[in-house]
Amino acid sequence: MRDVLKDEMFYKTGCDMLRKLCLILIAVAGSGGAPGASAFETEAQHLFIMDYDTQAVLVDKNGEEQIPTASMSKMMTAYVVFTRLKEGRLHLDDDLPVSEKAWRTQGSKMFVPINARIKVEDLIRGMVVQSGNDACIVLAEGIAGSEEAFVRLMNDMAPKLGLNHSHFANVTGLPDPDHYMTARDLAMLGAHLLRDFPEYYHYFSEIDFTYNNIKQGNRNPLLYKNSGADGIKTGHTDEAGFGLTASVKRGDRRIVMVATGLTSLKGRSQEAERIVDYAFREFQNFEIAKPGETVDEADVWFGDKPKVPLVTAHGLVVSMPAGSRKDMKVTVSYDGPIKAPILAGQELGTLTVTAPEMPTQSTPLIAGNAVDPLGHVARIGTALSYLIWGSKH
Repeated sequence: MRDVLKDEMFYKTGCDMLRKLCLILIAVAGSGGAPGASAFETEAQHLFIMDYDTQAVLVDKNGEEQIPTASMSKMMTAYVVFTRLKEGRLHLDDDLPVSEKAWRTQGSKMFVPINARIKVEDLIRGMVVQSGNDACIVLAEGIAGSEEAFVRLMNDMAPKLGLNHSHFANVTGLPDPDHYMTARDLAMLGAHLLRDFPEYYHYFSEIDFTYNNIKQGNRNPLLYKNSGADGIKTGHTDEAGFGLTASVKRGDRRIVMVATGLTSLKGRSQEAERIVDYAFREFQNFEIAKPGETVDEADVWFGDKPKVPLVTAHGLVVSMPAGSRKDMKVTVSYDGPIKAPILAGQELGTLTVTAPEMPTQSTPLIAGNAVDPLGHVARIGTALSYLIWGSKH
C-alpha cells in the first residue's frame, strides 16, 4: 500500500503547494520625524555607537577605518590581565617588580618607583584610572616576561573577540605604525569588557586614584557629568587626537560609543556629551517577543498534532530610530507544512524585523513542543484525505 500511495511524494507535493511565508505586519502608531543616523553631524573623525543589549549599530561614521587609538588600546591590555585573573593564574594581591624599562616609560604615568614591587590591583588602577604607561609595562613583564611576549597574547586574543581589524605593537598605545584598531573594534572590545568581566569592570568607573602620594583623576569626562556613564577609556596622542570609548546606561538601556580625532580636551568633553544625548533621544528599543513566547503556529504533515507552536528561544528586542516605529515590519518565515517528527526546541523558522534606516534584525524560532509522527495506517488516511479533499491532515 505504501508504494501505491507514495506518501512521501504526497508530502513533498504538499510542501510545494502549501509552502508558507507568514507575514505579520505590525503597523505601530508612533511619532515621525526622527532624523536617523545619517543626519547626525559631529566633529569626531570617527564615530561608532552600538546598543549594548541588541548590538544594533546606531551610528557609524568611518567605523571600519584603521586608526591610531592611543591609550584606548589599554582596554586590550586590561582584557588580557582580567583573563589571567579570572583563570586564577594571577591574583589582585600579587605584587610585581618594576623594571628600569617600566620606570623610564614616557607619556602618562602612574609614577612607579624603580625596583619597587606593586600589587596587581594598584597596577590595574594605575592603568585604567591614571592611564599609566609604566603600569602597563609592569603588568606585561610580570605576566608574560616581556612587553613583546604580552603583545603576542593581545594579538592572539583579538580575533577570538571578533576584533578582525586590530593589531597591537605595544601595551600602552604609544604611536607605532603597526599599532591600530577601528572604532567598531574599540566598541566591541568595550562591550566584551562589560560582558566578560563584570567583577573587574568597576575599575573603569573610579573617579581618581592615589599612588605614591600622587592623586590623579580619571580622564573620562562623562564620569563627571550626570550622564549615566560608568567607563571606559580615553586616549590622546598628537597623531590620534583626543578620543573616548564610553559606556553609558540610562534606565534599562546601555550604549557603547567611540569618538576619535577630536581636537581638544574641551571638545572631547562637550562632543561626547552631545553624542550620548543624541543616541538616547533619537533611538529606542522595542520588545518584539519575549523569550519562549509563541508568535505563530506552523502546519504539521503526518504528525499526531495538526500544528506546532513557533516560539522565540531568546526573545527579540530591536533598536531603531523612534520615528521608524510606524514603518516597522515583523515577519515570521518558515517552510511548511513541517513533517513530523518534530523535537521540542528544534529550529523551524525565523522572526525578522525591518525598519527604515536600520539593518535587518532577526532571531530563530523553535518548536514549542514535540510532535510525534503518525502510525503507518494513519499516514495512509492522511494521504488519502489529501488526495480526495485537498486536506493536509
